Amino acid sequence: MALQISAAVSEPEVARPRVLIIDDALTIRLYYRQILERAGFEVAEAGNGLEGLERMAETIPDLVLVDVNMPKMDGYAMLRATRADERLRGIPAVMISTEAEARDGEKAYAAGANVYLIKPVRPDQLLALSRLLLGIAGA
Repeated sequence: MALQISAAVSEPEVARPRVLIIDDALTIRLYYRQILERAGFEVAEAGNGLEGLERMAETIPDLVLVDVNMPKMDGYAMLRATRADERLRGIPAVMISTEAEARDGEKAYAAGANVYLIKPVRPDQLLALSRLLLGIAGA
């Protein structure tokens, strides 16, 4: 009589890239969330830079999308704080704003942004850029 052993083989769980959206406009956060979650990203939100830093103290995201003008702590101050923190300084950051002047982009890069985008951001643009910054195939 042969002994038969059956073992359930399960696929290893693949970690989904974590994105933190920091914007004081709820509609913008929901718009970005929908786009990213449909593409398989795990998404967290914060309503201002201070809240964003608090979220990053809990869980370090793989990517940050941050608005410029927000109450309590704007995007520039939040990025400077992120870049000053050894644990957070390597997180790719996309600053997204309605400000289209060249000096606004320069200020964003000086604060630590990897990319500066001007609203509105198209879904395909947001996904391609997110994938590119995270080194995900299909960027």
